[in-house]
Amino acid sequence: MGIWDQVKSLAEQTPQNRNRYIDFLRAASILIVIIGHWLIATVYYIDGSLSSDHLFSIQPSTRWLTWFFQVMPIFFIVGGYSNAASLESSYRKGQGYASWLALRLRRLLVPLLMLLIVWAIIAMIMHGFHVKPSLIQLTSQASLIPIWFLAIYIMVVILAPIMYKIWQRLGFLSIAIFIAIMTLSDIIFFNTEVHWLAWSNYFWVWLAVHNLGFAWREGRLSGSRFLLILSFIALLTLFILVFLGPYPLAMVGYPGQELSNTTPPKITLIVLAMLQFGLLLSFENVMRKKLENLRLWTITVFINSMIMSIYLWHVTVMIIFISVLYLWGGFGLGIEPGSINWWISRPLWLGVLLLLLFPVALLVSPLERISRSSRSAIPSSFRQVSGAMMICLGVALLAKFGFATDSIPFYGIPSFLLIVVGAWISGVVTGYKRKKNNS
Repeated sequence: MGIWDQVKSLAEQTPQNRNRYIDFLRAASILIVIIGHWLIATVYYIDGSLSSDHLFSIQPSTRWLTWFFQVMPIFFIVGGYSNAASLESSYRKGQGYASWLALRLRRLLVPLLMLLIVWAIIAMIMHGFHVKPSLIQLTSQASLIPIWFLAIYIMVVILAPIMYKIWQRLGFLSIAIFIAIMTLSDIIFFNTEVHWLAWSNYFWVWLAVHNLGFAWREGRLSGSRFLLILSFIALLTLFILVFLGPYPLAMVGYPGQELSNTTPPKITLIVLAMLQFGLLLSFENVMRKKLENLRLWTITVFINSMIMSIYLWHVTVMIIFISVLYLWGGFGLGIEPGSINWWISRPLWLGVLLLLLFPVALLVSPLERISRSSRSAIPSSFRQVSGAMMICLGVALLAKFGFATDSIPFYGIPSFLLIVVGAWISGVVTGYKRKKNNS
C-alpha cells in the first residue's frame, strides 16, 4: 500500500465529531510560514561571491505582507484548542498532569532533537574544514530560526493545565488581564528606559492568544456577524497603532530593524491575533463542510502527519539548496533580489523547494509517530518541567546565536548539551516505540 493510500485510509477513519477545521488551520498556518521564510530569502550571486540581505530592507513596501504571513497567532490559537481537547480527554481517563505532559512534550521535542543533532554534526564538520565561525553562525542561525517559537510554546504547554483552570473560572477576564499587563508593559517600554520588562510579554501575548483557543473550544465565540465585527475592530485598532502610534508596520522582526513588534512582543500581536481569529472563525461552518470532502481532508491529514518535520527542516533544506547552487557557479542566484525578474522567478523557487522538502520530511517524519512503551515509567512532573525548561533555554540560545560566533567558535555546543541533558532529565529520549498508525 502506497503512502497516499495509507493516509487516505486514516482519513476515512476520522471520527465524525472531530473538528477538522483545527487540523486544516494548523497545516495551512505552517505552510504559510514556510512560504514566507522562503520568499524573504534574498540571496544574490555576483562577481563570484554570495551576498544575503532581507527583503524588508531591500523593499520596505513589502513589509505589509507580514500582516498575512505572520500566522504564529493562528498556531497558538489552534494549540489552545488542541490542548483544551486533550486535557478534557485526560481528565475523563483519570490521567494526571505527568502523563498528559509527557505526551505533549514527546510530540514537540523528539523531531526537534533530530534537527539539532544534525546541525551539531554539520557545525563540527565545518569547524574541521576551518570554515569561518561567522559563516557557521550565519548558516546555523538561519536554519534554526524556526525553532524560536518552540521555546515559548513549550512553556505555554507546561502552563496549559493551570491556564485552562483559570479560563474555566475567569473566562474572558483572563484574556483581559493578560492584555492589560501587555498594555502596561508597552507603555513603560515606550515612555521610560525600562525595556527589560517588555520581554515578559512573551508570556502575556502568547498566553492570551492561547486562551482564545480555549474560548473556541468551549464555543464562547460564535456567529459570523459578531466575528467579522471583531475582525474589523481589530483591523482598525491595528491601523491606529501602526500609522498613528509608535509601532512598526512589519509584524515580524528582521535584521537592522530599530523597533520590532516581535522582539520583544508588542500589543500589536494580540490585536493581529484577534483580527485573524475573528476572520477565520467566521468561515468555520463553511470550511468544516468543505473538509468533509475526502480528497481535501486526506491532504490535510497528510500534511499534519509530518507537520513538525515540514516546519523544522524547511530552512535547512533551503540552505543546503543554496549551497549546492553556489558550488554550481551560482546557478539561478544571479537575479537581483526585488527586481521584476526576481519576483517572476519566485513561483519556480517555491515549487522547487517544496519538491525538495517533502522527501526530507517523509524521511524524518517517523519520529513524530513514536509512542512511549507501556513498560516505561513516566517521569515525575518535576523532572519533566525541569528538563523542559532547560531545553527551552538551550533552544532560545541556539535560535538567537546559532552554533558559533566570531568570538566563541564553539558557542553553540554548551546550548546543545543543555538541550540533550534536559531531554534526558525530562524522559523525552527514553522508553519509546514507534506507532504503527497515526494520523
